[in-house]
Parts: sequence; structure tokens; C-alpha cells
Amino acid sequence: MADRLYLRHSTDSQTDARQRHALAALLAAGAPAYEDPATSSRVLSLHRTGFKELLDAAAVGDTIRIADAARLFRSVADIIALRPVLIRRGLHLRVESGLLSGIDLASDDPGTKMMVSVLAAVLEFQRDMISENTKEGVAAAEASGKTLGRPAALDEGEVVELVEAYREGTAVKALARQYDIAPKTVRRVLDAAGARDMPNDLSELLDSGDQDDVADGQEQAPADPVAVVDVPGLVAEHLVDVADDAVRQALDAGQTIRRGQGYLVRVTAPVSVHAAMVEHSAAALVQSPAGRKAHRIHSDRVTSAQITP
Repeated sequence: MADRLYLRHSTDSQTDARQRHALAALLAAGAPAYEDPATSSRVLSLHRTGFKELLDAAAVGDTIRIADAARLFRSVADIIALRPVLIRRGLHLRVESGLLSGIDLASDDPGTKMMVSVLAAVLEFQRDMISENTKEGVAAAEASGKTLGRPAALDEGEVVELVEAYREGTAVKALARQYDIAPKTVRRVLDAAGARDMPNDLSELLDSGDQDDVADGQEQAPADPVAVVDVPGLVAEHLVDVADDAVRQALDAGQTIRRGQGYLVRVTAPVSVHAAMVEHSAAALVQSPAGRKAHRIHSDRVTSAQITP
């Protein structure tokens, strides 16, 4: 019988620091943790990548421990779907802090079933109220003439100039220095203009460079230049068994770099191989929010690697 920890936060701007504090003793004891970062509570727990990994690893008698109930379920539909699975697999579910601490929420007795259903209804109501209050606040602010969000870093003319310079081959960091803004602001402007979108035909990544004029006295860049791209760990995991030998060999030769709770693989390979990685992993990754995020990051890096001189 083992303890297995589950952590989830809803957006990229949030962290699991509070959850880790509540589960600190179990983490220190070496209990394995399964995470679903940037995953909405509207996604049923049984459909989340991290929680499915936990269920696959769990054995009869294991206990799933969460910092608070809202990390795992926030709707009646979710707990109704979840409890029979836990009961059938002989698993326990315990909350580590608050009023429910010490109670096995996966117990099959009528009292626990009623209590958990009431709790789920309260959490669902709370989630809906937060959403409603946010919408009302935004509507009131717009009605009063307030401009929401941060002040624009660039005016319209500068945005047009920046996008044109990027499409002509100027690197993101060079644009950031030129306009005295952060690189992430440059990327946000480019994304809003659709300048960094991946082409539908990934072979365009390789052909686009052939259309550029070459200045006198300069050598034309190779048709398939070698580039270094940091491949997110989630993407690398979906490429381990791909049938493309070039992709597998490039990954095997890559350098694994740990980043907090995750990792990336720094791969040096021709751009055609990087483009193939994006194509091979796309279908599997778009099935989950975390996968879509990893796919977007990887696609952007491959695009930047191809257009950066």
C-alpha cells in the first residue's frame, strides 16, 4: 500500500506551491507525485493526463492524497464518474487539509456518498460564481470606458514595422532590443498578427528560405541547415517509439536538461528532422491542454530555428 500525490492548477500563471506545502511531509518521504499543470477543473479528472498516469500506476490499497478537494473535482458530474472507478480499483482518496482531512472520500458507505455529493455541488457553485463575477466585472469596466489589461508597449505603426521586420528574417531578441521591450512581448505581438503560425504543410519550413534574395558576396544558406532546438519532455515522450529513424537517432543523441519538475531534450539536427518531430507528435499532443501547450512551444521553436539567420 502506497501513497500517491495528485497536484493540479488551472492556468500557466498559477503554481502548485500551496499544494506542495500541504503535502510536504509526504513529498519528503518520497511519495510519487502526479501533476496536471494548466488544466481547467472543467476537464473531468478521468480525462486528465497526470491523473490517468496515477491510476495506471496505482495498486489495490493505495491512497490518493490531495491538498484540497477542488484540485481533483469541482463538479457533481466529476465525482459521480470518479468514485465508482476508485471503489472498483480498491483505492482510497484523502484530503490533507481542511474540514475533510482524515476522511476516505472513496469509501462506499451511503454517508460518505451523500457528503461527497454535497461537497461537489458546493465546489461547482463556487466555480460558477467566480466565473459569473469575473464576467460582470469585465462588463462593468468596459461600460465605464476603462481599458482592460496592460498599456500597449507599441503603437500601431510600430507593430506593423515589427511584424514586417520579423517576416524579413530579424530575430526575436534583436527586435526586443530595437524596440526596448521583452522578447515575450515581441512573441505576443507576432502571435496576435499570426506571424509565427506553423504552415499547414510543414515542408514549407524547408522551402521558405529558397525564396529569399542573397546579397552579393554572401553564400546562400544550406537548404536544410542544422539547428539546435529544445524539445519539451512531453513531446520527447511521444516520439520515443516513432517509426522515423532520423527522429529517434536525433533524440537519442540529444542532451536531457532538467527544469524544475519537468525536463527538455536539447537536440541538434537538420531543420527537416525538427519539422518531422512536430508532425509526428501533433496528433497525440492535441488531446490534452498540457499536450497542446507543449506542441505550441515546440512548434514555435522549430519555426524560429528555421527563420533565424
